[in-house]
This record gives sequence, structure tokens and C-alpha cells, in this order.
Amino acid sequence: MTKPAPFTLRIPDADIADLRDRLARTRFPDSASGEAWAWGTDVAYLRHLVDYWRDGFDWRAEEATLNVFPQFRTSVDGIDLHYLHVPGVSENPMPLLLLHGWPGSVFEFVDIIPRLTDPARFGGDPRDAFTVIAPSLPGYGLSFKPGQKRFGVPEMADCAAALMHDVLGFSRFAAQGGDWGAHITSRLGYAHAEKMIGIHLNLWAAAGRGASTFEKPTDEEKRYLGELAHWTREETGYLWIQGTRPQTLAFALTDSPAGLAAWIVEKFCAWSDCDGDVERAISRDRMLADISLYWFTGAIGSSFWPYYARLHGSAILPRGEVITVPTGYAQFPREILKPPRSAIERVHTNIRRWSVMEKGGHFAALEQPDLLAHEVRAFFRELR
Repeated sequence: MTKPAPFTLRIPDADIADLRDRLARTRFPDSASGEAWAWGTDVAYLRHLVDYWRDGFDWRAEEATLNVFPQFRTSVDGIDLHYLHVPGVSENPMPLLLLHGWPGSVFEFVDIIPRLTDPARFGGDPRDAFTVIAPSLPGYGLSFKPGQKRFGVPEMADCAAALMHDVLGFSRFAAQGGDWGAHITSRLGYAHAEKMIGIHLNLWAAAGRGASTFEKPTDEEKRYLGELAHWTREETGYLWIQGTRPQTLAFALTDSPAGLAAWIVEKFCAWSDCDGDVERAISRDRMLADISLYWFTGAIGSSFWPYYARLHGSAILPRGEVITVPTGYAQFPREILKPPRSAIERVHTNIRRWSVMEKGGHFAALEQPDLLAHEVRAFFRELR
């Protein structure tokens, strides 16, 4: 480990010009007639998005938005780890590790961080303030360089714990995550329980969610099993490709910005609370900031590695083990899977807060920063 060094994001002008040139030469596929998005990314929508990305999108504005937050890099476990470190506006802010997932990045947190570090500014109690540490996951965005080693969830959790405990000096800290961030947060609750104040999730990530889990399913459990069957049949193609042939897919998405956008935007549309109009849930500029960061850093291939590791034996916790640290859970209505509490309690044995949200989907910090920030503050308030 090395002493953290201040970091400012600045993509070279030549890289921005190269992106625009590639976008201008995009070859689009045809599309079968029928319902938009039924077979994946809608061609008409992507044409408009690519045009805007080339001629209207202001990367420098998004770059400046991220650079408002203090950023650092430090060497942890053999890689240069990038992270935001935003002090809380109170006398004794709780340290909060905020973890993104795929196909996300630290751009997910632009709107929620101020609501967590300075709640009084948004009508909240200043005593609920956090100091937020939000790393780019190892192998993602600004925590990637070509040729570096790959990390699965257990290794990412160890890296995050080392950042918080060994580099930044927090003896105990809180953690929150969705998507892979929820997997890592859950792993922290298991493997680094002594360091955790508590964990908050907006996706259930731990094991034991298959049909065999329920011997005599209740109506709620039957509803979930139907949801799981549909998800497995219709929505997991990306998972199997990224988890079995990540290198092959990386060629296409590293070479074609339009292909990269199509791969990522389809998930923003399918997994958000948008009713088929993705920009109702997530702004076009914020989506393109996220996609552009993958493009400029060349990190899309390495971002697939947790999928490969998961399908090849990397588990959050050993079979039969449980997570006993205080746990909070916010279930958003358009989350990809919404398990019943009976399933989650098999793994998380100390659930302190369970909230069913009124709106929002998989990308909670992006879609509903007010609602998620309120939940996080309310959960950890009882643990201060």
C-alpha cells in the first residue's frame, strides 16, 4: 500500500476526438419489425443516442461534475485503486463505503453523495451525515490498467476492507451497495464482520435463492419463484456470455463505442423503473458519462471478471454459513429479483430494517437518490 495521491479526471482531447470519429463511422444493424426493445437494444433509439453522443454530449461537463468530489488513488493489493473520499458535514460523520456494480461506475453516486454527506442541505438531520468513500471497483474504470490481475467478489471485498481499515484508518465502517456492490457488501459482512458497523443492500446477493430453497412455498415465495424462472429464461444471456467467454466479447465492445453503448443501455432500460423509456429513469447525459468512462478507460473486458469468477466457483460465503452483522434492505419495485423476507433471513440473520419502496429499479442511486439516501440514513441512525 502507498500513501493516497490526489487525482483529477482529465481525458486527453485526442481520445475524445477519436471517440467522435468512431461514432461517425458506426454501422447499424437492421431490426425485425415489432415492439421496440423486444429483442434487445432498440435500433432507432441507439441511432439517436449515438448522434447525441457524437455531436451534443459534453464529456467535459460530466468530468467536471465528478471532479467536484475529492478523488484519490492508492496502491492496494497490487493495483492502483481509485476512490472518492467526501467528508461529512457534521461533528462525527460515520464512514460509509459506497459500492457500485455493473454496468455502473462512480458516476452512479453523483447525486446521492451530497444527500449522504450533507443531509441538512436536503432537509435532513445533520447528525445523520456520513463521510463517503466510493471506490471504482478493481478492474472498473479508473481502477483499471491493461494487464492487471483480475478480482472476484471475495478479493474485491478484501481490497475494500484494506482501503477502509489499513489505508484510511477506520477501525469500523458502514457499507452500502447494489448489484456487485451488494455482493461485495454482503461478503464484507461475512469475512470482515468485526470491521462492520452494519451493511445496507438494495439487491439480495447471497446464496440460497433457488427453487430447492423452498420446500413448501408460500404464495409470496411462489411469486418469487415465477419471477426467478422468467429471469433465468429471458434475462441471463449477458451473464452467461460474460461469465464464460469474457475475452471474446471484450474485442467487440472495446473496438466499437456504439456496440458498447448498445450492450450497456439495454441493461439501463431493462432494469430501471422506466416503462420502456429509459430516459424517464436515468438522464441521457448520466448514462453517456458512465458509458464514456468504460470507453475511455478500456475497462469493459475486465469488468466482466466477477461474472467469470462467480460461474467458476467464487462464492460470497461458504454453503451453510450466515451473515450476522446488522443488515438493512430496500426493495425497489422494478428490481431484477425481489425475494421474500423468508429467503433473505436464511442468510442474513440480523435484519434490522426492511423497506418496500414505492418507485425505482435496479439502479437505485441513479434513479431515486432521495429515497435511497433516506433509507441509508434511517438504517444507520440506529447503529450510531
